[in-house]
Amino acid sequence: MTQSVALVIPLLDEEKALPQLVQIIAALDPAPAQIVAVDGGSTDRTCELVRAAGWTLVETPKGRAIQINAGVKAAQSALVCVLHADTIPPADMVQVIRDTLADDRIALASFMPLITGEKTRWFTSAHNFIKTWYAPLITRPHLFFRGVRLLFGDHAMFFRRADFLAIGGCTPSDAVMEEADLCVRFAELGRVKMVRRVVKTSDRRIAEWGPLKANWIYFKVGMMWAFGLRSRMDKNYPDVR
Repeated sequence: MTQSVALVIPLLDEEKALPQLVQIIAALDPAPAQIVAVDGGSTDRTCELVRAAGWTLVETPKGRAIQINAGVKAAQSALVCVLHADTIPPADMVQVIRDTLADDRIALASFMPLITGEKTRWFTSAHNFIKTWYAPLITRPHLFFRGVRLLFGDHAMFFRRADFLAIGGCTPSDAVMEEADLCVRFAELGRVKMVRRVVKTSDRRIAEWGPLKANWIYFKVGMMWAFGLRSRMDKNYPDVR
């Protein structure tokens, strides 16, 4: 039996990114069964563009963890992918999700991000790839050897909706690094895997901050999560739109 796939898209002031994303999603083959856009209080035309696209709109307080939890709850499909507004998936995304999660041993999976825009950010893309392994090895070695791997939001993570609800979803207070706790919890159910298919994600943060500062911010916020300094994470990860 073919399982349906829903896309959950957390949004905040994404007026610039949405027109391209709407076109990309309309061209997916096969198409997702549902697109749930979860707005965290946009002050631009984000909600207007979502309604014009015919997507399901859910409005919540700001916070990616809160928004993702609400989006998954609103979804009606067995399989769910969390897609950021500045990420471009491959045309066969839905089929890749179905094929990957047909393996019952895999609890959580993602695509492999290539950060690009003004130019392709090869160094940061490579860093994103290897930190899937080194981050849990450094911060949670006991969990690393139990199979925990850290995937991140720009990886376009996907999972079974029932499993997400069963493990309690994202930690609601996490404004960033909401993916980390998910990876730890999902690893108790099965494998955490990054599939060898690319999604292209915007380099807008690197363009704003510069590559050295961007990678330092990514590392610093990750260490704050690892050492329980969660209240500081949001302050050290400014919005870039």
